Amino acid sequence: MLDKILADLEGTSTTLVAVSKTKPSSAISELYQKGQRIFGENRVQELTQKYEELPKDIEWHMIGHLQRNKVKYIAPFVSLIHSVESIRLLEEIDKEGKKNDRTIPILLQFKIAKEDSKFGMQVEDIKKYLLSEEFESRKNVEIKGVMGMATFTDDHETVREEFKTLKGIFDILQEEVFRENPSFREISMGMSGDYKIAVEEGSTMVRIGSLLFGKRNYG
Repeated sequence: MLDKILADLEGTSTTLVAVSKTKPSSAISELYQKGQRIFGENRVQELTQKYEELPKDIEWHMIGHLQRNKVKYIAPFVSLIHSVESIRLLEEIDKEGKKNDRTIPILLQFKIAKEDSKFGMQVEDIKKYLLSEEFESRKNVEIKGVMGMATFTDDHETVREEFKTLKGIFDILQEEVFRENPSFREISMGMSGDYKIAVEEGSTMVRIGSLLFGKRNYG
């Protein structure tokens, strides 16, 4: 399945994030042996454990809801945090980045789905903050782009419209805030059931789990 997904992404600028949450390190190793280097986790404890167990050239992405009091555990090594859904969380990441003498790459998560279970910011609130002197002082966090989760539905038009919304938010921020910043370029959207639509609508990162690893293990 990895080869098929990579074939679907061939010719695009879209990166595959293999979502390995709930899966054992052995399953990650299998994809690692095939050349996959970017893996996404949604639980801090699981992420830190796998970081210790697996090769150090893996790029670990935090894709799940992140509590501020747990940032310190992943700050030393995380390659990208997708799920920054509040200014307070952004500021905590900046603080932990300073402690670790590194700049931590992040994505701003926006609420594009109608489901109440989805987290995310509103564009006007964050735009005002990003243009403030307060944000100027945050030297240990780097905003690389945006992230969003579409409604879990078989209605492809609903999903497409939500992806268009996120692309629109990205365009607004790129034009009004990050025009002089070429590193602001990522749009993380699309999962196993809708990644093809996401790529069509401008996704630069798709987060795919079940197609690669099978259904998640809960317990």
